[in-house]
Amino acid sequence: METTKGQGTAPGVAGDVQQAAGEMLANAGVQVSGAAKELSGKAQQLYADFADVVRESTVERPFAALAIAAGVGFILGALHAASRATPADVRDDWRDRE
Repeated sequence: METTKGQGTAPGVAGDVQQAAGEMLANAGVQVSGAAKELSGKAQQLYADFADVVRESTVERPFAALAIAAGVGFILGALHAASRATPADVRDDWRDRE
């Protein structure tokens, strides 16, 4: 799913308007809803900016991106293996106590 910068701007502006209307009407629910829409727009904008930066850096330096992906994969695999590995003496120790 590709998000454009325009998609992040519209909810932000709508949230500002809704929040201002809630302040004028002294309605807390409308204010909170407006603030949520504004934050949603900002999050979409940040995601679009981040995706653009990643896309550009991948095109400029593909081998660096591949090396980073391999490193992250290795680290995640090592963490997964470490969480599953339990020494044999610890596994068998609980049977000796009964």
